Amino acid sequence: MLDDIMYVVCERSSTILLYNKDTFRPLDAVIKVDGMKHPSDIVACDRQLYIADGYNDCIWRVSVDDHSHVKWLPTESTTQWFHVDTLSVTSQHLLVTSFYRPPLRQYSTTDAQLLRVVKLPRYYVHHGVETTRGTFVIGHRGTSQDKQQHAVSELFRFRHVLVIL
Repeated sequence: MLDDIMYVVCERSSTILLYNKDTFRPLDAVIKVDGMKHPSDIVACDRQLYIADGYNDCIWRVSVDDHSHVKWLPTESTTQWFHVDTLSVTSQHLLVTSFYRPPLRQYSTTDAQLLRVVKLPRYYVHHGVETTRGTFVIGHRGTSQDKQQHAVSELFRFRHVLVIL
């Protein structure tokens, strides 16, 4: 959500739907993202939408002001394999979660540069969020006691505290 508008993506659609955040009524406008095939997540910050597209293994960046869009990641200078499942955004960082390895990658929202890779070899990460303190909270499957146990952990500079669900 940004301002009074809720932005919604649907599987196998290249259209972003707009709703009033209070009434949940659809607005007359939609945003068409040419080339987007299979959106799986959407986040918003600083008048920009970031959309994970699992079909194209990319992230689209869309301006809410003029509805312009660009395939934002991976960039042409990105030489590593890229996969995205879920997103989390702050004003300076975009956290990309992949169900594959590496599970968490942090990018600059200014220039799309890779800032940090967080490797968690024992965990199957479902989702990650960066906190205002610069730590990460992750939902994952796998603990030191049980590979199938679901848990939430907060990573403190690559050390973490485990909370069993």
